Amino acid sequence: MKIVSYNLNGIRAAVTKGLYNYLNEECPDILCIQETKAQIGQIDEVEFKRRGYKCYWFSAKKKGYSGTGIVTKEEPLHVEYGMGISKYDDEGRFLRADYKDFSVISVYHPSGTSGDERQSFKMQWLEDFTGYVEDLKKQFPRLIINGDFNICRLWIDINKPEKHEDMSGFLPEERQWFDRFISLGYVDSFRLFNNEKEQYSWWSYRGGAYQKNLGWRIDYNIVTENLKGELKNAFIRKNLRYSDHCPVGIEIF
Repeated sequence: MKIVSYNLNGIRAAVTKGLYNYLNEECPDILCIQETKAQIGQIDEVEFKRRGYKCYWFSAKKKGYSGTGIVTKEEPLHVEYGMGISKYDDEGRFLRADYKDFSVISVYHPSGTSGDERQSFKMQWLEDFTGYVEDLKKQFPRLIINGDFNICRLWIDINKPEKHEDMSGFLPEERQWFDRFISLGYVDSFRLFNNEKEQYSWWSYRGGAYQKNLGWRIDYNIVTENLKGELKNAFIRKNLRYSDHCPVGIEIF
């Protein structure tokens, strides 16, 4: 089974750039989407359904903002919209699909780049997210958490790390949170297979960052430890970009 996470930075824009071609090439069994930036009625599902996918969307109340989705070939046993915490659910940041053998999450962590208020919101989210997922794990012990975490976890996950330590997304307290989260029994799947530098999933549109490979790895497929032995591969599709992000995924037995 192939599971992919992709921040589209606007699903309607991604469609015009060739998103359906990507689906034809990759053929993921499950595609977790972040930043749909669309209300449900604004998303055309026809081409997804033509390719055998069922679609589930969780939009933000604010139009043109945030939002998550799960596009899946196998119909889930249950789909859960949100975390039951209104300040996060109003932004459409968490969507879960339960299957027989595991549960899949599409999550879009907040960014703190717009200022102190949103950075504080982000740090509170991280704590609340941790508590929620830890409680969830008691009921659904096999979790696959896919999404844009808006944090570079390791020193090798960002270009010129020494220049970014005071920037949201690479702050010491954010990386410390990520280390604590992983220590609770989770696996950063990509780093299980690849420990090379310059493996990024997001590039600014400014200054030719993509062409220079001045990127950040902020998109992840995180799995619970009990799924580690079932991972076959993890990948970043750097050359497939219909957004300022690229797809990241896993293959699992």
